[in-house]
Amino acid sequence: MVSTATAIVMSLTWALTELKNGAVRSEGADCSDMLMPLRRSDAAHESTALDVDHETPNGEEEQEHCSVFYYAVRMAAHRTARALAREKITTDIVDEGRRQLAEHGAAGLSLRSVARELGMVSSAVYRYVANRDDLLTRLIVEAYDSLGDSVEASIASSLNQSPLDRWVLAAHAVRDWAVDRPHEYFLVFGTPVPGYAAPEVTSATGTRTPRALSGIVTEALSAKQVKRPRGRASAAMSRELTDDFATLRTNLDGTTGFTDELTLAILTGWTQMFGLLSFELSNQTNGVVEHHRDLFDSSARLMAAQIGLADSE
Repeated sequence: MVSTATAIVMSLTWALTELKNGAVRSEGADCSDMLMPLRRSDAAHESTALDVDHETPNGEEEQEHCSVFYYAVRMAAHRTARALAREKITTDIVDEGRRQLAEHGAAGLSLRSVARELGMVSSAVYRYVANRDDLLTRLIVEAYDSLGDSVEASIASSLNQSPLDRWVLAAHAVRDWAVDRPHEYFLVFGTPVPGYAAPEVTSATGTRTPRALSGIVTEALSAKQVKRPRGRASAAMSRELTDDFATLRTNLDGTTGFTDELTLAILTGWTQMFGLLSFELSNQTNGVVEHHRDLFDSSARLMAAQIGLADSE
């Protein structure tokens, strides 16, 4: 005879499928289809690790199976509904935080204000985010990931381009994202928020873009498409700086073949890219040039050339 525990295990696969399809039945419904795993025909000669024999349970056993099963399914459905509701409310809180970030800046972000805009009592918000810093961290991680997605997509779609063009296209992916989402850009690359200390969780997402950019150089180096520009003078570097570079390379995959000069050129290109963007987004280049995208493009090409990335033939 198949035990109640075995019946539950054999029926859970059916239960999960029914739950996903939204077909959770009422307690009084016929559960004959649920018990189908217990009624396999001897003629089918099926055998699984759970099969003890092929005896069919009697009516009392079926009712016991149904009762235990429906209790399990109803509890699972309840937990699923609660989880979905929690996810929806948390998303609403983060979305409202992002809207207020654009309106008031990071320093003006307030959980009390977020709660008010969502029609919640302020104490209820703390069931979903621990405090203002927790909300800031969520916004920072999302911003880094969104930027990383854009840059990585650009790099993945430019495999047939020259290394120099790939760097420039990735740089434009950074700029397009920043121009479209300036408040998120300044949240992660602007003035630090007073009183906020970014936790370790932001590190992995925060390095996605520089890792993606260094990956272009790594692939070009493997293909022998990185050459030191003619006439470029060697930069003087202190022992302390070269030690920093050595530590950096141990923390970045695929960079063990980078020389100190190449590492310096990549860092210069990366920081110059974001420095020019910050100038543009804070209107520091207004009155200097009118065609900001063209300035950014030429600058990105110059930095790629300084790195030594090969251009199209």
